[in-house]
Amino acid sequence: MEMENQGKRRGQSNEDLIGERTGELGCCGWFLVIISGLFALLTFPVSIFMCLKIVQEYERAVIFRLGRITDKKAKGPGIFFVLPCTDTFVKVDMRTVSFDIPPQEILTKDSVTVSVDGVVYFRVSCPVSSVANVTNADFSTRLLAQTTLRNVLGTKNLAELLSDREGISHSMQFSLDEATDPWGIKVERVEIKDVKLPHQLQRAMAAEAEATREARAKVIAAEGEMNASRALKEASLVIAESPSALQLRYLQTLNTIAAEKNSTIIFPLPMDVMSHFMNRK
Repeated sequence: MEMENQGKRRGQSNEDLIGERTGELGCCGWFLVIISGLFALLTFPVSIFMCLKIVQEYERAVIFRLGRITDKKAKGPGIFFVLPCTDTFVKVDMRTVSFDIPPQEILTKDSVTVSVDGVVYFRVSCPVSSVANVTNADFSTRLLAQTTLRNVLGTKNLAELLSDREGISHSMQFSLDEATDPWGIKVERVEIKDVKLPHQLQRAMAAEAEATREARAKVIAAEGEMNASRALKEASLVIAESPSALQLRYLQTLNTIAAEKNSTIIFPLPMDVMSHFMNRK
């Protein structure tokens, strides 16, 4: 709601500024306009080609009469009428324009140098302001986009730059839209295309990520060994309660070894069995 109110206030200020420029022509100005109209009537068959102009659906025409804007609104699309000798007009393209922001070397908040580029989409929302308030609205918007990219990213650290691209894009769009509104420009979208880090920083980040993964793997392996030792302890308690369970375990081990087709089989014997034969001797 607040952004809409700010947009309405900016639109009203633009209309007031345009209204100041569309003043009266004065007696001399009206005299020249009347003479131009009479000249157009006297040379009617020929002057029709000079007076009727056509603009396309995506274009608007800003008419100047003796150097003054004739109306607060631009003419078009279609056919419109101009007076010869006193009227001139400028065509303005209303279609959305996109351009790439050249890669900018930016120093982030945590003193890291990165190269960032982006893309901006904008269109002309007020043809009269784009002609009367700025020399070249397209070129000025391109330059302002570069400085805005530097100013916005200079307040972010590297982690925010890599993780919060959407928020940075919205912040840039709001700043650009607010700055270009007096020029009759509406910034529709801003996107961060690529963030290039120095090679040394890339290697350092890769080493840090690898060390983090190795530490996590060691922790997981230690947890697995701890769980295995607990399971072995429980199994030993069960075997200690039932001596026959140990014999069954021996037989299962022998079956597993025999399935692998080994030429040598080592079969453990319990010590109590060996002690029984030794006592008989």
